Parts: sequence; C-alpha cells; structure tokens
Amino acid sequence: MRIEVVRGDITKAEVEAIVNAANNHFWMGDGVAGAIKSAGGEIIEREAVAKGPANPGQSIHTTAGNLPYKLIVHAAVMGQDLRTSAKLIRQATVSSLNLADELGIKSLAIPAFGTGVGNFPMKACANLMVATVSGFQTMAKNLEYVQFCLFDEFGYVLFQESLKAALSRGSAS
Repeated sequence: MRIEVVRGDITKAEVEAIVNAANNHFWMGDGVAGAIKSAGGEIIEREAVAKGPANPGQSIHTTAGNLPYKLIVHAAVMGQDLRTSAKLIRQATVSSLNLADELGIKSLAIPAFGTGVGNFPMKACANLMVATVSGFQTMAKNLEYVQFCLFDEFGYVLFQESLKAALSRGSAS
C-alpha cells in the first residue's frame, strides 16, 4: 500500500473514495464536512444523518452525491461535545480504513482528523495518523493507495515530515 501526502481540496482528490472527519451524528457543518457537503450536495448529509448516531471512533459510508467518488466514508472523530482525543482519532482512522477496504476501495483520501473544530494539535495528529495508516499496510486486502489530503501549507508540511520520518524507520512505503 502506497502512502502519500498531498496539498489540496479533498473534494478534488484523484481517488476512488474520500473520508469526511465527522461528529457521531454525522451532521455536516464547516471545515472538511462543509466542503464535501457544498461540493457534493445535501444528499450526502441526509444519508449520513440517517445512519447515525454512531459511537465516536466508528465509521459509516454514503454515496458521494454530485462528487465523482464511489462513496464517502464518514469517520466519527468526535461526539456531540465536539471534542476529540488521540484514542478517538486512532479508532476513527482504523475504522475508516477497515470500512473502505471491506467495500473494495483501492484508493482513499483522508484529511487531518480533529484538527479543526476538535482543536487537536496538527503535529500530534500527523504523527498519530501516519503511524496508524502505516500499521494498516499489512492488513489491507484491497486498499493500494492512501493519500493524506491537507488543505493548508501548515498541515501539509507536518504530515510530510511525519511520513518522511516513518519512511526512514521503514514503517511506511
């Protein structure tokens, strides 16, 4: 499984599916969720909300609305208190990877989880998510490519540094 860091708009990622960093009721407000809803249509939020609530750390999937993807994975990174933790970010990352893999997705774009409204530190998020995705490599049956898609330069640089460190340790490819 190849892992890459890309700077850009996740709604324009060149992959089969994208991940939304969600709350456990799956209503879509600002940030990544707002961008996905704006680009893909309100049908995405309606489908997601109909599948909620879920426990924080779990993931569900919906159609992609007007977006060109096979599906959207919604990872519940936080509950209704809009707070997250390293444990929830790790669980949401694993559950989103497992769900995409089980659904036969070969390529997936993932944003930084919990760094917006969840206020989780970007560097800690980068280290945690890169390590979690790297650890998933040996379990992937269908996933061949995972892209961390970061909208801003700050996040992009920190995820690049985390991936470079993981590659130097031999824990990512």
